[in-house]
Amino acid sequence: MVAVLDSTLREGEQTPGVCFAVHIKLAIADLLAAVGVDIIEAGHPAVTEEIRGAVTLLSARGLGPRIGAHARSLKEDVDLALACGVQFLGVFYCVSEERLGDHRLTLAAAVDRIASVIRYAREQRPGLLIRYTPEDTVRSPFPNVLAAAAEAVRAGADIISVADTTGYLIPGTERSMYALVSRLREGLAAQGLEPAIAVHCHNDRGLALANALDGVRAGAQIVDASVLGLGERAGIVDLATLLAVLCHDFGQASGGQGPWDLGRLPELYGLVSRYARIPVPAHFPVTGRNAFTHCAGIHTQAAMRNPLHYQSLPAELVGRRSEIALDHMSGLSSVRHCLDEIGVAANDSLAREVLRRVKEVGQSGRTVDLAELRYIVRCIEEEARPAAAAGCP
Repeated sequence: MVAVLDSTLREGEQTPGVCFAVHIKLAIADLLAAVGVDIIEAGHPAVTEEIRGAVTLLSARGLGPRIGAHARSLKEDVDLALACGVQFLGVFYCVSEERLGDHRLTLAAAVDRIASVIRYAREQRPGLLIRYTPEDTVRSPFPNVLAAAAEAVRAGADIISVADTTGYLIPGTERSMYALVSRLREGLAAQGLEPAIAVHCHNDRGLALANALDGVRAGAQIVDASVLGLGERAGIVDLATLLAVLCHDFGQASGGQGPWDLGRLPELYGLVSRYARIPVPAHFPVTGRNAFTHCAGIHTQAAMRNPLHYQSLPAELVGRRSEIALDHMSGLSSVRHCLDEIGVAANDSLAREVLRRVKEVGQSGRTVDLAELRYIVRCIEEEARPAAAAGCP
């Protein structure tokens, strides 16, 4: 089974302008726990006192998921994180030649520093789950990555994370996550080392989810994600889309939804969207307003019989329902369906007049919801009364 690490409270706060108040962080964490993620990465305690306080509160709450913290390869960072009571620690250090040059370190010195910090964390907290990330893994020389990862595992790391820090990878090419994860696993196994492999994929090219799934196919056991895909620049893997695909397409849907309660996703996304002040895009997969909404006449006619004629995911999987949009693309069958929903038994004349007015509204760039549909019907009926009265003897 693939485990999911949610980083909304850590990576998500690296979205420009996004900062959640402590009480909102607690509410988000509660919903993430209700959804059933495995790890909540709660922040980097060295950044601010407020983050440190929030991580401490979250760690003490006894939620189902492990609460984790981010740390540079510095003992001071590790001490701050452990003082918060976390159950998961993510240590990172880049081993690319350029970054080593910036720090005036040899690879051997950098590897020694990484291993020393991880060994220290393990000694302080034997039951701690420790991850090492060679930052910008995918653009670093593979021998450097393998050397650092191997020594990190020997020092006590449980997880090695492959970070596509800049969204550089492209599936099916010579720079694919599948190839890199496969090569890393083989290189570590040849040394008798079998840590869990995680993938952290950025979305700069719009390929974060595709790259993450490429990693899963190659044997990665943990995927990082965030609500709305929040994060640096174009963000990372979107949590809801990832969970839907893992459940529906990767065989993790025992009992219908696998290990997760996807019905809580709309509530979670509403909360994060409100306090991040970032709307859920209407066309966003899974959680967007239009994700399960059918519009064009041919589509709606088929979808009314069976939504899966024009959907590849059942809306109910993620706490949604299929809907029909009324606008300039609508047909008579769509109008009749929506009239039935509001309890109006319409004859042909009424249905056609409603359709005409719906198309007028649609041409102005709006859709007609069920409340407005009621107003349209009432208006048509009231307009008909004087005409009927005038025709009376």
